[in-house]
Formats: sequence, structure tokens, C-alpha cells
Amino acid sequence: MEHGHTVEEISERLSQPYKNAYLKDCVYGGIDGAVTTFAIVAGVHGAGFSPTIILALGIANVLADGFSMAASNYSATKAEFEDIERLRAIERRHIRDAPDGEREEIRQILRSKGLTGRTLESAVSDVSSDEKTWIDMMLVDEYGKAPVDPQPMRSGLATFVSFMACGLVPLMPFLFSLNDPFIIAIVTTAMTFFVIGILKSSWSLHPWWRSGLETLFIGSAAAAIAYSAGHFVSLLTG
Repeated sequence: MEHGHTVEEISERLSQPYKNAYLKDCVYGGIDGAVTTFAIVAGVHGAGFSPTIILALGIANVLADGFSMAASNYSATKAEFEDIERLRAIERRHIRDAPDGEREEIRQILRSKGLTGRTLESAVSDVSSDEKTWIDMMLVDEYGKAPVDPQPMRSGLATFVSFMACGLVPLMPFLFSLNDPFIIAIVTTAMTFFVIGILKSSWSLHPWWRSGLETLFIGSAAAAIAYSAGHFVSLLTG
């Protein structure tokens, strides 16, 4: 059982405010960080360049692309937040200018959930007696918005941190001048993909091994394409 079902446990759980989940931001940043950095490592290595060039380009990618992804996610999430605020303003104006029509919308929404008769009318009266509850229901049931506002800064930060953490993995063997650094980079990056998939499975119905293999396949496909492209360029210019 994921949680208890006593009266007290239910009351405490439902009284807590909705919380944002940053799983998508972390998975997105982590996979892209490992993929893009390893793609550079594989491409440059496939083209026959030195480890110094690999490190220079790899670190530049981790910093620049990591910030770019974080900024893009921040901007996208902020746009979503601003859209929700716009819809709130619209509903607030509609409640002021056409309250009867807005009550009818609540009535039809609640009717679609199975309420009828006096129970329905009582629920419409209760919901429309509180403007915030009224608007929140309209946002969820009329516009399909989530019941919790997005957090642009936190989403961007989650993407950046996960991108940096996973993006540095393919560079570590070159940074520490290990023997056969490219082979080690392949293994550690593959392990990173697999671990990301395992962690992702905690929020999925799929078994951990399936999620891990799926993420590993996606990352490996991107890496293989990059390596092949780099090797092809080296043949053309060799």
C-alpha cells in the first residue's frame, strides 16, 4: 500500500497542498546531457582528434548546452505559467460580468461527474461561493490545466543540474587520463543511461530492467549515429 487509509491519514494527506514534480525535467536533462556529450566524444574520437580536443569540446558542450537547455525549459515553463495566469484573469472577468453563465459551466462540469438534483445544485452553490475554488475548477475541467502552478526557475535548475551531472560522465576518463578512455566512456555512459532508466521506473508500471534497457537503447542509438558521422567525416578528409 502506497499510503494509509484511516480517517486521520486521509485527512492529513488531502490537506497537503499540491506539489510540483520535477521528474520530467531531471530525466530530460540527464538523458540529453549524457547523449549530447557522449555524441561529441564519439564523433570527435571517430574523426581521429586528440583527447585534448575531446575535453575542450565536451566541457564547452556541458556548460553551453546545459545552460541553453535550462534556459529553454525555464522559458517554456514560464510561458505555461503565464498562460495559466491569463486564463485566471479571463475566468475572473467572466465571473464578474457573466456569473450565471459561469455557474452553468460549473453545473455542467459537476453533472458530467455524476451529480444530480439537489446534490448538484448544492455543489454548484458551494463551489461558486469561493472565487478561488471556482476558478481553479474551471482551469482544471474547462482548460485541462494541472491543479498546481508550474515553477519555471526550479524546472530550469532541475534540468541544468541533471544535465551537468550526467553530461560530465563521458568526459571523466579523458579528464583523468585513464587508459583506453573511449572504451571507459562507452561503458560509463551506458551505465548512466541504464541507471536513469532504473530511476525512471520508480514512477512507471514497467519493470526496472525494461525501463533501463529502453533508455540505454535510446542513448546508444544517438551515440552510434554520432560516432558513425564522425568516422565518415574522417574518411572524407583523411
